[in-house]
Amino acid sequence: LSGLHERIDKAAAEVMPNVVAWRRDIHEHPELGNREVRTSGFVADHLRSLGLEVRTGLAKTGVVGVLKGGKPGPAVALRADMDALPVTEETDLPFKSTVRSTYNGKEVGVMHACGHDLHTAMLLGAAEVLAGMRADLPGTVTFIFQPAEEGAPEGEEGGADKLISDGALENPKVGAVFGLHVFPFENGALKVRPGGIMAGSRTFWIEVRGRQTHAALPWAGIDPVVVSSQIVLAFQTIISRQSDLTTAPAVVSVATIEGGNRSNIIPVYVRMSGTVRTLDDAMGREIPARMKTTAESIAAAAGAKATVRFGEGNPVTYNDPVLTERMAPSLRRVAPDKFDPNTKALTTAEDFAYYQKKVPGVYFFLGVAPKDADLSKVEMNHSPRFSP
Repeated sequence: LSGLHERIDKAAAEVMPNVVAWRRDIHEHPELGNREVRTSGFVADHLRSLGLEVRTGLAKTGVVGVLKGGKPGPAVALRADMDALPVTEETDLPFKSTVRSTYNGKEVGVMHACGHDLHTAMLLGAAEVLAGMRADLPGTVTFIFQPAEEGAPEGEEGGADKLISDGALENPKVGAVFGLHVFPFENGALKVRPGGIMAGSRTFWIEVRGRQTHAALPWAGIDPVVVSSQIVLAFQTIISRQSDLTTAPAVVSVATIEGGNRSNIIPVYVRMSGTVRTLDDAMGREIPARMKTTAESIAAAAGAKATVRFGEGNPVTYNDPVLTERMAPSLRRVAPDKFDPNTKALTTAEDFAYYQKKVPGVYFFLGVAPKDADLSKVEMNHSPRFSP
């Protein structure tokens, strides 16, 4: 394969200026999930110019391009996500985003704060490289450009699950799927691990309903603020005292809490929301069940009522161990001094996991911290100052 590698490396170097230009253009014109109209149009036009079979409109704005090689072989898929985040950019880049939009009824800034602009540009570059050698390509490559990885707007479907149901892994039937995510690791590092590499996630919403009264006379009502405070603290004992953390790490975070409108009135309700992250499927079922029991029991003990609701969330991003081992030499070839075959799992989540539920898949990280940067001070993904 040495000759093939040399051809790939040469073609990749030649397309790199275009990849950089595409990335900057996409960064300057970010679009939120299920709204990636300009981005998906740009992607589809380029894939058609390469002679690929192109399908559009999957999962609203998704694009799938199919490259048929000149030799028989398996069908594999490469995936990139296209959506930006409701974040107002605070970098000084000459191509920074100044886009404003509406997200769940609120006016927001829009920014590629998670690097999906890089993912899209890199996959376009990969498509161009492979299209240029299709006569020698054994098998078929499906290029998946996915909307709404960060989640669809309220009341809408979207993301990987919807794209799969719309046929992204069919015609041809894909046998393996690959994806990557940029992260502020050392520049040029490639990191992978067999098994769970990113957590499964569940969003939760809780309403604690009490009985409103004067704050000077708390015994005349039922205080949902105190009950909610007890629930927040009790959730942490589910992690520290009820979950076997030798199996895998887990996180429960209450991220929002809201109730009341005046300092001398105990309100009738408090509403909370947050996230659960687990790297083990069994824990992903057990912890939400314990949370529901805990919240309802604490509320009942005070005479209040807790209503607990969970979203569907993402499964664990699980790298097929056999496929991961098989692909390790390819990753090591690209980054011989910066390849980590057993990196630590992250408690972030990824809907790439839905593809891996259908076919074996490998997901890995690409380090994009600025060269020679102090990694303890580099801005993380989702920061308004994220600058890979």
